[in-house]
Amino acid sequence: MIYIPHAYQQHASEHIINNPYCGLFLDMGLGKTVSTLTAVDQLMNVFCEVNKVLVIAPKRVAEDTWSTEIKKWDHLRHLKISIVLGSVRERKEALVKKADIYVINRENVPWLVAQYQSAFPFDMIVIDELSSFKSPKAIRFKSLRMVRPRISRLVGLTGTPAPNGLIDLWPQLYLIDMGERLGKTVTGYRERYFNPGRRSGAVVFDYRLRQGSEQEISAKISDICISMKRKDYLSLPDRINRIVEIRLPAEIQAKYDDFERDQVMSLLSSDNEREEISATSAAALSTKLRQFANGAIYDDEKNWHPVHDIKMEALEELVEAANGQPVLIFYAFRHDLERIQQRLKSYKPRQLDSSEDIKAWNDKKIEVLLAHPASAGHGLNLQAGGNIIIWFGLNWSLELYQQANARLDRQGQTKPVIIHHMITVDTIDTKIIRSIEGKAVTQDALMEAVKAILEKYKI
Repeated sequence: MIYIPHAYQQHASEHIINNPYCGLFLDMGLGKTVSTLTAVDQLMNVFCEVNKVLVIAPKRVAEDTWSTEIKKWDHLRHLKISIVLGSVRERKEALVKKADIYVINRENVPWLVAQYQSAFPFDMIVIDELSSFKSPKAIRFKSLRMVRPRISRLVGLTGTPAPNGLIDLWPQLYLIDMGERLGKTVTGYRERYFNPGRRSGAVVFDYRLRQGSEQEISAKISDICISMKRKDYLSLPDRINRIVEIRLPAEIQAKYDDFERDQVMSLLSSDNEREEISATSAAALSTKLRQFANGAIYDDEKNWHPVHDIKMEALEELVEAANGQPVLIFYAFRHDLERIQQRLKSYKPRQLDSSEDIKAWNDKKIEVLLAHPASAGHGLNLQAGGNIIIWFGLNWSLELYQQANARLDRQGQTKPVIIHHMITVDTIDTKIIRSIEGKAVTQDALMEAVKAILEKYKI
Protein backbone atom coordinates (compact mmCIF):
# COMPACT_ATOMS: atom_id res chain seq x y z
CA MET A 1 0.00 0.00 0.00
CA ILE A 2 1.28 3.47 -0.89
CA TYR A 3 1.72 5.69 2.17
CA ILE A 4 0.31 9.19 1.80
CA PRO A 5 0.74 10.70 5.27
CA HIS A 6 -1.72 13.08 6.82
CA ALA A 7 -0.23 16.43 7.82
CA TYR A 8 -0.18 15.40 11.49
CA GLN A 9 1.63 12.15 10.64
CA GLN A 10 4.23 14.08 8.64
CA HIS A 11 4.65 16.41 11.61
CA ALA A 12 5.11 13.44 13.97
CA SER A 13 7.81 11.89 11.74
CA GLU A 14 9.64 15.20 11.43
CA HIS A 15 9.48 15.67 15.20
CA ILE A 16 11.30 12.35 15.69
CA ILE A 17 13.91 13.19 13.06
CA ASN A 18 14.56 16.68 14.46
CA ASN A 19 14.72 15.67 18.14
CA PRO A 20 17.17 12.94 19.22
CA TYR A 21 14.99 12.27 22.25
CA CYS A 22 11.29 13.05 22.21
CA GLY A 23 7.77 12.02 23.16
CA LEU A 24 4.75 11.55 20.91
CA PHE A 25 1.62 11.77 23.04
CA LEU A 26 -0.79 10.88 20.25
CA ASP A 27 -4.34 9.72 20.76
CA MET A 28 -5.33 6.23 19.70
CA GLY A 29 -5.81 5.87 15.96
CA LEU A 30 -3.50 8.67 14.83
CA GLY A 31 -0.92 6.32 13.35
CA LYS A 32 1.94 6.46 15.86
CA THR A 33 3.49 3.27 14.50
CA VAL A 34 3.69 4.16 10.82
CA SER A 35 4.84 7.72 11.64
CA THR A 36 7.64 6.32 13.80
CA LEU A 37 8.69 3.69 11.27
CA THR A 38 8.81 6.33 8.55
CA ALA A 39 11.15 8.42 10.69
CA VAL A 40 13.28 5.36 11.53
CA ASP A 41 13.62 4.52 7.84
CA GLN A 42 14.82 8.04 7.02
CA LEU A 43 17.23 8.12 9.96
CA MET A 44 18.70 4.82 8.78
CA ASN A 45 18.70 5.14 5.02
CA VAL A 46 18.68 8.87 4.27
CA PHE A 47 20.52 10.56 7.14
CA CYS A 48 22.57 7.47 8.13
CA GLU A 49 22.32 8.36 11.82
CA VAL A 50 20.91 5.07 13.11
CA ASN A 51 22.06 1.49 12.65
CA LYS A 52 20.16 -0.70 15.10
CA VAL A 53 16.75 0.05 16.61
CA LEU A 54 15.12 -1.56 19.63
CA VAL A 55 11.34 -1.35 20.00
CA ILE A 56 9.93 -2.10 23.46
CA ALA A 57 6.20 -2.87 23.40
CA PRO A 58 3.40 -4.75 25.15
CA LYS A 59 3.61 -8.44 24.26
CA ARG A 60 0.64 -8.56 21.87
CA VAL A 61 1.88 -5.44 20.10
CA ALA A 62 5.41 -6.85 19.92
CA GLU A 63 4.07 -10.04 18.35
CA ASP A 64 1.99 -8.44 15.66
CA THR A 65 1.66 -4.68 15.22
CA TRP A 66 5.18 -3.56 14.20
CA SER A 67 5.80 -6.38 11.72
CA THR A 68 2.29 -5.96 10.27
CA GLU A 69 2.85 -2.22 9.69
CA ILE A 70 6.14 -2.90 7.90
CA LYS A 71 4.47 -5.42 5.60
CA LYS A 72 1.52 -3.09 5.01
CA TRP A 73 3.33 -0.05 3.57
CA ASP A 74 5.37 -0.10 0.36
CA HIS A 75 7.98 2.39 1.59
CA LEU A 76 8.79 0.24 4.66
CA ARG A 77 8.95 -3.29 3.23
CA HIS A 78 12.72 -3.23 2.83
CA LEU A 79 13.15 -2.91 6.61
CA LYS A 80 14.15 -6.16 8.29
CA ILE A 81 12.55 -6.90 11.65
CA SER A 82 13.33 -9.52 14.30
CA ILE A 83 10.82 -10.38 17.02
CA VAL A 84 12.63 -11.10 20.29
CA LEU A 85 10.03 -13.24 22.07
CA GLY A 86 9.59 -16.77 23.36
CA SER A 87 12.03 -18.92 25.29
CA VAL A 88 15.53 -17.78 26.21
CA ARG A 89 16.94 -19.76 23.29
CA GLU A 90 14.43 -18.22 20.86
CA ARG A 91 15.17 -14.72 22.12
CA LYS A 92 18.93 -15.21 21.77
CA GLU A 93 18.47 -16.52 18.23
CA ALA A 94 16.33 -13.50 17.35
CA LEU A 95 19.01 -11.13 18.67
CA VAL A 96 21.76 -12.59 16.47
CA LYS A 97 19.66 -12.31 13.31
CA LYS A 98 20.68 -9.49 10.97
CA ALA A 99 17.88 -6.95 11.16
CA ASP A 100 17.19 -3.22 11.27
CA ILE A 101 14.60 -3.33 14.05
CA TYR A 102 14.39 -5.67 17.03
CA VAL A 103 11.10 -5.83 18.92
CA ILE A 104 10.91 -7.09 22.50
CA ASN A 105 8.15 -7.12 25.11
CA ARG A 106 8.61 -4.82 28.09
CA GLU A 107 8.74 -7.70 30.60
CA ASN A 108 11.99 -8.91 29.01
CA VAL A 109 13.79 -5.56 29.18
CA PRO A 110 15.69 -6.53 32.38
CA TRP A 111 16.80 -9.77 30.71
CA LEU A 112 17.96 -7.89 27.61
CA VAL A 113 19.94 -5.35 29.61
CA ALA A 114 21.55 -8.15 31.62
CA GLN A 115 22.53 -9.89 28.37
CA TYR A 116 24.54 -6.96 27.03
CA GLN A 117 25.28 -4.76 30.06
CA SER A 118 27.90 -2.17 29.05
CA ALA A 119 27.96 -3.49 25.46
CA PHE A 120 24.32 -2.55 24.79
CA PRO A 121 24.24 -2.53 20.97
CA PHE A 122 21.19 -0.41 20.11
CA ASP A 123 21.66 3.23 19.18
CA MET A 124 17.93 4.03 19.09
CA ILE A 125 15.08 2.91 21.33
CA VAL A 126 11.37 3.27 20.69
CA ILE A 127 9.18 2.70 23.75
CA ASP A 128 5.70 1.82 22.54
CA GLU A 129 3.28 2.70 25.34
CA LEU A 130 5.66 4.80 27.37
CA SER A 131 3.10 4.95 30.19
CA SER A 132 4.00 1.36 31.10
CA PHE A 133 7.26 2.85 32.48
CA LYS A 134 5.42 5.12 34.91
CA SER A 135 6.77 3.48 38.08
CA PRO A 136 10.29 4.49 39.18
CA LYS A 137 10.39 1.38 41.38
CA ALA A 138 9.76 -1.09 38.54
CA ILE A 139 12.64 -3.31 37.45
CA ARG A 140 11.97 -2.51 33.80
CA PHE A 141 12.47 1.22 34.51
CA LYS A 142 15.63 0.66 36.55
CA SER A 143 17.11 -1.60 33.88
CA LEU A 144 16.45 0.82 31.04
CA ARG A 145 17.76 3.69 33.15
CA MET A 146 21.13 1.90 33.40
CA VAL A 147 21.68 1.84 29.63
CA ARG A 148 19.92 5.09 28.77
CA PRO A 149 23.21 7.12 28.65
CA ARG A 150 24.45 4.80 25.87
CA ILE A 151 21.44 5.51 23.64
CA SER A 152 21.77 8.35 21.13
CA ARG A 153 18.07 8.46 20.19
CA LEU A 154 14.92 7.61 22.15
CA VAL A 155 11.25 7.99 21.26
CA GLY A 156 8.42 7.53 23.75
CA LEU A 157 4.99 6.74 22.29
CA THR A 158 1.73 6.83 24.21
CA GLY A 159 -1.80 8.15 24.04
CA THR A 160 -2.11 8.59 27.81
CA PRO A 161 1.19 9.62 29.44
CA ALA A 162 -0.41 10.35 32.82
CA PRO A 163 -3.46 8.09 33.26
CA ASN A 164 -3.51 8.59 37.03
CA GLY A 165 -2.35 12.21 37.01
CA LEU A 166 0.92 14.06 36.38
CA ILE A 167 2.57 12.26 39.30
CA ASP A 168 3.19 9.42 36.79
CA LEU A 169 5.08 11.61 34.34
CA TRP A 170 8.54 11.83 35.92
CA PRO A 171 9.87 8.30 35.16
CA GLN A 172 8.68 8.55 31.55
CA LEU A 173 10.32 11.93 30.96
CA TYR A 174 13.48 10.79 32.72
CA LEU A 175 13.89 7.99 30.17
CA ILE A 176 13.46 10.55 27.41
CA ASP A 177 15.78 13.34 28.59
CA MET A 178 17.58 11.84 31.64
CA GLY A 179 16.16 14.44 34.01
CA GLU A 180 16.95 17.64 32.07
CA ARG A 181 13.45 19.08 32.35
CA LEU A 182 11.69 17.58 35.37
CA GLY A 183 14.71 16.87 37.56
CA LYS A 184 17.06 13.99 38.29
CA THR A 185 14.97 12.40 41.08
CA VAL A 186 11.30 11.61 41.60
CA THR A 187 11.57 13.06 45.12
CA GLY A 188 12.66 16.43 43.76
CA TYR A 189 9.85 16.31 41.17
CA ARG A 190 7.24 15.68 43.87
CA GLU A 191 8.61 18.40 46.14
CA ARG A 192 8.60 20.98 43.39
CA TYR A 193 5.20 20.36 41.80
CA PHE A 194 3.05 18.54 44.37
CA ASN A 195 1.78 18.69 47.95
CA PRO A 196 1.31 15.53 50.03
CA GLY A 197 -2.30 14.33 50.06
CA ARG A 198 -3.72 11.55 52.23
CA ARG A 199 -1.19 10.22 54.67
CA SER A 200 -0.77 8.14 57.80
CA GLY A 201 2.26 9.26 59.78
CA ALA A 202 5.25 9.30 57.47
CA VAL A 203 3.45 7.26 54.80
CA VAL A 204 1.99 9.41 51.99
CA PHE A 205 -0.78 7.71 50.03
CA ASP A 206 -1.04 10.26 47.23
CA TYR A 207 0.07 13.69 46.05
CA ARG A 208 -1.96 16.73 44.99
CA LEU A 209 -0.82 18.93 42.11
CA ARG A 210 0.06 22.46 43.20
CA GLN A 211 -1.69 25.39 41.56
CA GLY A 212 0.08 26.37 38.37
CA SER A 213 2.19 23.20 38.26
CA GLU A 214 0.39 21.69 35.28
CA GLN A 215 1.16 24.72 33.13
CA GLU A 216 4.77 24.79 34.34
CA ILE A 217 5.32 21.09 33.60
CA SER A 218 3.72 21.43 30.14
CA ALA A 219 5.95 24.39 29.33
CA LYS A 220 9.11 22.53 30.40
CA ILE A 221 8.47 19.50 28.18
CA SER A 222 6.81 21.23 25.21
CA ASP A 223 10.00 21.42 23.14
CA ILE A 224 10.45 17.64 22.98
CA CYS A 225 6.89 16.32 23.48
CA ILE A 226 4.00 16.86 21.12
CA SER A 227 0.41 16.00 21.97
CA MET A 228 -2.41 15.39 19.50
CA LYS A 229 -6.04 14.50 20.14
CA ARG A 230 -7.83 12.50 17.49
CA LYS A 231 -11.00 14.63 17.77
CA ASP A 232 -8.93 17.45 16.28
CA TYR A 233 -7.65 15.41 13.34
CA LEU A 234 -9.96 12.49 12.55
CA SER A 235 -13.51 12.22 11.30
CA LEU A 236 -14.67 8.86 12.62
CA PRO A 237 -18.06 7.16 12.45
CA ASP A 238 -20.34 7.82 15.40
CA ARG A 239 -19.74 6.01 18.67
CA ILE A 240 -22.78 4.77 20.54
CA ASN A 241 -22.38 4.10 24.28
CA ARG A 242 -25.10 1.92 25.78
CA ILE A 243 -25.70 1.09 29.41
CA VAL A 244 -27.23 -2.36 29.76
CA GLU A 245 -28.77 -2.44 33.24
CA ILE A 246 -29.03 -5.87 34.85
CA ARG A 247 -31.14 -6.22 37.98
CA LEU A 248 -30.59 -9.13 40.30
CA PRO A 249 -33.65 -10.97 41.65
CA ALA A 250 -34.45 -9.97 45.23
CA GLU A 251 -33.00 -13.12 46.78
CA ILE A 252 -29.68 -12.75 44.88
CA GLN A 253 -29.52 -9.03 45.61
CA ALA A 254 -29.91 -9.91 49.29
CA LYS A 255 -26.99 -12.33 48.98
CA TYR A 256 -24.88 -9.62 47.37
CA ASP A 257 -25.74 -7.20 50.17
CA ASP A 258 -24.87 -9.83 52.78
CA PHE A 259 -21.61 -10.60 50.97
CA GLU A 260 -20.74 -6.91 50.80
CA ARG A 261 -21.44 -6.45 54.51
CA ASP A 262 -19.37 -9.51 55.48
CA GLN A 263 -16.42 -8.32 53.39
CA VAL A 264 -16.63 -4.82 54.83
CA MET A 265 -16.79 -6.10 58.41
CA SER A 266 -13.74 -8.26 57.76
CA LEU A 267 -11.92 -5.29 56.25
CA LEU A 268 -12.82 -2.95 59.11
CA SER A 269 -11.62 -5.54 61.58
CA SER A 270 -8.27 -6.02 59.85
CA ASP A 271 -7.68 -2.30 59.22
CA ASN A 272 -9.14 -0.90 62.44
CA GLU A 273 -5.75 0.29 63.65
CA ARG A 274 -5.27 2.52 60.61
CA GLU A 275 -6.46 6.06 60.16
CA GLU A 276 -7.03 5.41 56.46
CA ILE A 277 -8.11 2.31 54.62
CA SER A 278 -5.16 1.10 52.55
CA ALA A 279 -5.28 1.15 48.77
CA THR A 280 -4.50 -2.57 48.74
CA SER A 281 -7.45 -3.36 51.01
CA ALA A 282 -9.75 -1.12 48.98
CA ALA A 283 -8.72 -2.83 45.74
CA ALA A 284 -9.24 -6.29 47.29
CA LEU A 285 -12.75 -5.36 48.45
CA SER A 286 -13.64 -3.89 45.06
CA THR A 287 -12.35 -7.00 43.27
CA LYS A 288 -14.52 -9.33 45.35
CA LEU A 289 -17.61 -7.21 44.79
CA ARG A 290 -16.93 -7.01 41.04
CA GLN A 291 -16.65 -10.79 40.92
CA PHE A 292 -20.01 -11.25 42.63
CA ALA A 293 -21.63 -8.71 40.30
CA ASN A 294 -20.31 -10.72 37.34
CA GLY A 295 -21.65 -13.98 38.73
CA ALA A 296 -18.83 -15.97 40.37
CA ILE A 297 -16.31 -15.65 43.19
CA TYR A 298 -12.95 -17.19 44.03
CA ASP A 299 -12.28 -18.98 47.29
CA ASP A 300 -8.98 -18.90 49.18
CA GLU A 301 -7.66 -21.78 47.06
CA LYS A 302 -8.34 -19.80 43.85
CA ASN A 303 -11.20 -22.07 42.85
CA TRP A 304 -14.24 -20.22 41.55
CA HIS A 305 -17.86 -20.83 42.44
CA PRO A 306 -20.91 -19.55 40.52
CA VAL A 307 -23.32 -17.32 42.46
CA HIS A 308 -25.72 -16.30 39.68
CA ASP A 309 -26.21 -16.44 35.88
CA ILE A 310 -28.17 -13.20 35.51
CA LYS A 311 -25.38 -11.26 33.83
CA MET A 312 -24.43 -14.24 31.67
CA GLU A 313 -28.02 -14.56 30.43
CA ALA A 314 -28.02 -10.88 29.49
CA LEU A 315 -24.71 -11.34 27.64
CA GLU A 316 -26.16 -14.19 25.60
CA GLU A 317 -29.10 -11.98 24.64
CA LEU A 318 -26.76 -9.22 23.47
CA VAL A 319 -24.75 -11.62 21.31
CA GLU A 320 -27.93 -13.09 19.88
CA ALA A 321 -29.24 -9.59 19.11
CA ALA A 322 -26.08 -8.91 17.07
CA ASN A 323 -27.56 -11.26 14.45
CA GLY A 324 -24.28 -12.79 13.39
CA GLN A 325 -22.24 -9.59 13.41
CA PRO A 326 -18.82 -10.04 15.05
CA VAL A 327 -18.69 -9.11 18.74
CA LEU A 328 -15.63 -8.25 20.83
CA ILE A 329 -16.21 -9.07 24.52
CA PHE A 330 -13.96 -7.71 27.26
CA TYR A 331 -13.95 -9.83 30.40
CA ALA A 332 -12.45 -9.09 33.82
CA PHE A 333 -11.65 -12.42 35.52
CA ARG A 334 -10.54 -15.88 34.52
CA HIS A 335 -13.84 -17.32 35.67
CA ASP A 336 -15.61 -14.82 33.39
CA LEU A 337 -13.65 -16.22 30.45
CA GLU A 338 -14.41 -19.85 31.32
CA ARG A 339 -18.11 -19.24 31.91
CA ILE A 340 -18.49 -17.17 28.73
CA GLN A 341 -16.74 -19.85 26.69
CA GLN A 342 -19.17 -22.43 28.03
CA ARG A 343 -22.29 -20.28 27.74
CA LEU A 344 -21.55 -19.12 24.18
CA LYS A 345 -20.03 -22.34 22.87
CA SER A 346 -22.52 -22.47 19.99
CA TYR A 347 -20.91 -19.25 18.68
CA LYS A 348 -17.44 -20.86 18.79
CA PRO A 349 -15.91 -18.06 20.87
CA ARG A 350 -12.19 -17.53 20.44
CA GLN A 351 -9.81 -16.01 22.96
CA LEU A 352 -7.46 -13.33 21.65
CA ASP A 353 -4.09 -14.98 22.13
CA SER A 354 -1.95 -14.62 19.01
CA SER A 355 -1.35 -12.93 15.67
CA GLU A 356 -3.42 -15.67 14.06
CA ASP A 357 -6.40 -14.64 16.18
CA ILE A 358 -5.99 -11.00 15.10
CA LYS A 359 -5.85 -11.97 11.43
CA ALA A 360 -8.86 -14.28 11.72
CA TRP A 361 -10.86 -11.53 13.44
CA ASN A 362 -9.95 -8.91 10.83
CA ASP A 363 -10.83 -11.41 8.10
CA LYS A 364 -14.28 -11.70 9.77
CA LYS A 365 -13.81 -15.40 10.53
CA ILE A 366 -14.61 -14.99 14.25
CA GLU A 367 -18.11 -14.26 15.49
CA VAL A 368 -17.22 -13.84 19.17
CA LEU A 369 -13.75 -12.71 20.23
CA LEU A 370 -12.89 -12.71 23.95
CA ALA A 371 -10.17 -10.43 25.28
CA HIS A 372 -8.88 -9.09 28.56
CA PRO A 373 -8.37 -5.31 28.35
CA ALA A 374 -4.88 -5.57 29.88
CA SER A 375 -3.69 -7.80 27.02
CA ALA A 376 -5.62 -6.11 24.20
CA GLY A 377 -5.50 -2.56 25.46
CA HIS A 378 -2.60 -1.16 23.42
CA GLY A 379 -1.70 -0.94 19.78
CA LEU A 380 -3.74 -3.77 18.24
CA ASN A 381 -5.60 -2.98 15.02
CA LEU A 382 -8.94 -4.80 15.21
CA GLN A 383 -11.18 -2.26 13.48
CA ALA A 384 -11.51 -4.30 10.29
CA GLY A 385 -13.16 -7.20 12.11
CA GLY A 386 -16.23 -5.56 13.61
CA ASN A 387 -17.84 -2.61 15.32
CA ILE A 388 -19.53 -4.05 18.43
CA ILE A 389 -17.93 -4.14 21.89
CA ILE A 390 -19.43 -5.65 25.03
CA TRP A 391 -17.91 -4.91 28.42
CA PHE A 392 -18.90 -7.91 30.54
CA GLY A 393 -16.89 -6.59 33.46
CA LEU A 394 -15.43 -3.11 33.93
CA ASN A 395 -12.36 -2.15 35.97
CA TRP A 396 -10.99 1.02 37.55
CA SER A 397 -8.42 1.86 34.87
CA LEU A 398 -9.55 4.67 32.58
CA GLU A 399 -6.42 4.10 30.49
CA LEU A 400 -7.27 0.44 29.83
CA TYR A 401 -10.90 1.32 29.16
CA GLN A 402 -10.04 3.95 26.57
CA GLN A 403 -7.30 1.90 24.95
CA ALA A 404 -9.48 -1.20 24.72
CA ASN A 405 -12.32 0.69 23.05
CA ALA A 406 -9.82 2.17 20.60
CA ARG A 407 -9.14 -1.29 19.16
CA LEU A 408 -12.35 -0.80 17.13
CA ASP A 409 -12.99 2.93 17.51
CA ARG A 410 -10.04 4.10 15.44
CA GLN A 411 -8.95 5.25 12.00
CA GLY A 412 -10.07 2.75 9.37
CA GLN A 413 -13.37 1.95 11.09
CA THR A 414 -16.22 2.32 8.61
CA LYS A 415 -19.25 1.69 10.85
CA PRO A 416 -20.58 3.33 14.00
CA VAL A 417 -18.95 1.65 17.01
CA ILE A 418 -21.48 0.32 19.51
CA ILE A 419 -20.19 -0.17 23.06
CA HIS A 420 -22.41 -2.07 25.50
CA HIS A 421 -21.58 -1.63 29.20
CA MET A 422 -23.12 -4.45 31.24
CA ILE A 423 -23.95 -2.95 34.65
CA THR A 424 -25.38 -4.97 37.52
CA VAL A 425 -27.54 -2.39 39.29
CA ASP A 426 -27.03 -1.71 43.01
CA THR A 427 -23.53 -3.23 42.98
CA ILE A 428 -20.00 -1.90 42.60
CA ASP A 429 -20.65 -1.79 38.83
CA THR A 430 -22.79 1.31 39.28
CA LYS A 431 -19.96 3.20 40.93
CA ILE A 432 -17.45 2.23 38.24
CA ILE A 433 -19.64 3.30 35.32
CA ARG A 434 -20.36 6.60 37.07
CA SER A 435 -16.62 7.22 37.29
CA ILE A 436 -16.12 6.26 33.65
CA GLU A 437 -18.81 8.67 32.54
CA GLY A 438 -17.06 11.40 34.51
CA LYS A 439 -13.65 10.34 33.13
CA ALA A 440 -12.43 9.94 36.71
CA VAL A 441 -11.55 6.25 36.83
CA THR A 442 -8.43 6.38 38.98
CA GLN A 443 -7.28 5.05 42.31
CA ASP A 444 -8.89 8.14 43.89
CA ALA A 445 -12.26 7.12 42.44
CA LEU A 446 -11.77 3.58 43.74
CA MET A 447 -10.91 4.87 47.21
CA GLU A 448 -13.93 7.18 47.30
CA ALA A 449 -16.24 4.37 46.18
CA VAL A 450 -14.92 2.02 48.85
CA LYS A 451 -15.18 4.71 51.51
CA ALA A 452 -18.85 5.20 50.59
CA ILE A 453 -19.44 1.46 51.01
CA LEU A 454 -17.65 1.43 54.36
CA GLU A 455 -19.77 4.31 55.65
CA LYS A 456 -22.89 2.17 55.19
CA TYR A 457 -21.68 -0.33 57.79
CA LYS A 458 -19.70 1.74 60.28
CA ILE A 459 -21.35 1.84 63.72
